[in-house]
Amino acid sequence: MTSTMRAWRSLAPGLDGLAMAEVPRPEPGPREMLVRVAAAALNFADLLMADDRYQVRPERPFTMGQELAGTVVAVGEGVTIPPGARVAGKVETGAFADYAVLREDLAMRVPDDLAPEAAAALPIVTTTALVALTESTLVRPGETVLITAAAGGVGLAAIEVAKDLGARVIAAAGGADKCALVREHGADVAIDYRETPLAGAVTAATDGRGVDVLLDSVGGDGKGLLRLLAWGGRLLVTGFSGGTIPQIPANRLLLRRLSAIGVYFHPDHDAAMLARVFARLSDLAARGAVRPHVGAVFGFDGLPAALAALRDRATTGKVILRVVAEVARPPNEVLQQS
Repeated sequence: MTSTMRAWRSLAPGLDGLAMAEVPRPEPGPREMLVRVAAAALNFADLLMADDRYQVRPERPFTMGQELAGTVVAVGEGVTIPPGARVAGKVETGAFADYAVLREDLAMRVPDDLAPEAAAALPIVTTTALVALTESTLVRPGETVLITAAAGGVGLAAIEVAKDLGARVIAAAGGADKCALVREHGADVAIDYRETPLAGAVTAATDGRGVDVLLDSVGGDGKGLLRLLAWGGRLLVTGFSGGTIPQIPANRLLLRRLSAIGVYFHPDHDAAMLARVFARLSDLAARGAVRPHVGAVFGFDGLPAALAALRDRATTGKVILRVVAEVARPPNEVLQQS
């Protein structure tokens, strides 16, 4: 096994600060696996991290990327997943490289019939949707769920999870093509917010009642978001891709018994919860209840262009970086235990 690898490194803030470099291949520690990366997925968090606007701020230079799929080639002490297994998972940094170290408690086994590009699209967005809709709150059959930025990765995953839970789903997306996409993934109502004011469309779709759950990843007008909720409704905040952090007026929560809930998970605090979520995720994937939508695939050299497309909202679903064509046994490598 080679001792070095290709990696996309952040040398300075912004996309102009990215550079491909040859760096030492990492080694797995206890409860960690070394994965030969076949595909890695992009997230808005990558853009924020590159701009020093994310809550996690690694010391530069660091290898970019938080979501991957590939083949286990070496394992550390205590790991139960064997070398040769196909896995997908989340890392804090390091996915945009030939190899990455993945914690076993943040890994899921990948079915043989699932392509690595699709597998890489699962860990963050579907986990986020499950944490939001089954752990931060529990969506009940018959409830109405509104999802903003519904044609994005988290949005499409949330549509599928909410439908599997028996909810009626209203999806807000920008443009006729994106509205068609959210319907394909199960949305009962699609609202083109570029053509129709969101508040009026939600009022019409709910006969003036409002929605029980609003899953928002855009941010913006906090008061406006709360007005879309029914009595006792829950606002689930998953991010601020629009660039503005909403201010939530507490009096409006009080007067209509609303809840505003931040959706976040961390393996050091949420081990038991993540075990439940990964079990649900494996079941959903096995039943075909979640179908990752890969909107674009870029070659390894194309990471800056891929991030720019994500930044400019020129994509739908997940944007994937193809690192290497996956094979059952990586050629010229000996599967080993560290």
